[in-house]
This record gives sequence, structure tokens and C-alpha cells, in this order.
Amino acid sequence: MAALRTSSRSLMRSVAAAAARSNAVAVASSSSRSVAARTLSTSAARSSDALFVHRNTDYNNPDIPFEFNEENKKMAQEIISHYPEQYKKAAVIPLLDLGQRQNSGWVSISVMNYVAKLLEMPPMRVYEVATFYTMFNREPVGKYFLQLCTTTPCMLGGCGSTKILEALEAKLGIKAGQTTKDKKFTLVEVECLGACANAPMIQINDDYFEDLTPESMVNIIEKLSNGEKVKPGPQSGRHSSEPASGRTALTSEPYGPGKFCVPEFA
Repeated sequence: MAALRTSSRSLMRSVAAAAARSNAVAVASSSSRSVAARTLSTSAARSSDALFVHRNTDYNNPDIPFEFNEENKKMAQEIISHYPEQYKKAAVIPLLDLGQRQNSGWVSISVMNYVAKLLEMPPMRVYEVATFYTMFNREPVGKYFLQLCTTTPCMLGGCGSTKILEALEAKLGIKAGQTTKDKKFTLVEVECLGACANAPMIQINDDYFEDLTPESMVNIIEKLSNGEKVKPGPQSGRHSSEPASGRTALTSEPYGPGKFCVPEFA
């Protein structure tokens, strides 16, 4: 037992000596070179390109009046009528969308307050919805709101969304997140819009434009700039999302009712 205690003390002394030598080396190393001061963060990291809080500006403050026009008042009542009276606050999303459409594509604080009053709900509840869903723009956008998908399928599909973005930035003279000086176009990057089979694609206002190339993208912008209508959908000539090689399945008429069924089920 005595020998075991002696061995244990010897091991502890060896560990302590090794630690002391390590500390000495570290001190000597740090003194021989300058160490940059640690940078302290003074604010929380932003996880979005838009602040969740509202800042009053000359174009967005509660003193600017807003109410639905007569047509949208009727539409609002139609929307509200689809919900039970005690749950009419469930209409907050479609009413915010209606307000955004009337307000040139964005939801101001006055739009939110008007919807809250219309639905008899606390304004904070409306603010929570408007700041959560990316479909609501809380800053002014151009006449044509360009939402370019840059998620993996669009980045890899066709010529790739990177080339589409480069073509847009060169043609419009702006970067993603900016609006042209004439207020016609706002360009943003977005996540998947669900048209992966027709990548790369872009959403302009409510319409999808798919199978894009830099040339077809520039052509779309030029037509919109000239006030011309552009046919949405695939720009490659195909009708929807069928493969370029033609059908590979469902190439014949489907079996009619009763085929290969037992007589009683025919």
C-alpha cells in the first residue's frame, strides 16, 4: 500500500511539472508576438435582411392614412365572411395580402394598423404575422418585384441561377436587394419556389418564368420595361415540365374501368 501511495505521488509530481513547462512555453510564445484584442459584439446577429422592429420614416409611419378602397372593402368583407365570427382574426393573412396589393406591393405600418382595427385584434398580433412571413414586404418595392431562386436546384439546373443573377444585375444596374432609380424593378434572392424541374426560374410579381437563360431573362426585362406583356411559364418552348426527350412513362392510354378486374367488379 505504501508503495502504491509513493507511486501515485510521483505521478502527480510529474503531471504538475509537465503543466508548468507547458505554461512557460505558452507565456514565452505569447510575449514574442502581438495578439489581436478580442472583438466584442455589441449587437445581436441579424438573421434576415429586414429588421423585425419598425422604425418611423417619412414614408412609413402611423400618421400616414390608409384604408381599403371601395372594391377592396367589399373583398375584405367577403374574405372575413369565410370565417366564424369569433375567429375572424384568422383572416389576417389574406387581408394583409390585400392591403399589400393596394399599397403598391408593400405593407406599411398603417396597413397593419388598419387590418388590426378591421379584425378587432391587437396590432401586435398583426405585426407578428407581417414580420414572420416573407411574402410581406415591409419596405417599398418596384413595379416589378423580381424574386430569383438561388437554391441548389436552380443553382445547378440549366445554365444556373448565378448566370441569371449576373445578367439581371448587369441589365438593371443594381445588386440583389436593391431597386432601380426609376422604381420599376426590385431584385431579391429567395429560397426554393417549388419549380425545381424547370430551373432556373424567377417569380415576377405573381407569375413564374422558368427554363431561363441569360438571354431570355434580359429579353423579359426589356419587354417589361417597354410596357409589353410577357407570357409566363417555361421560356424554352416546352409546355410545362415534360422532359426534353419526350415522354418516358404513361405513353399509352390508361386501362379503362373493368380491365383486368374480376367480373363482379367490372
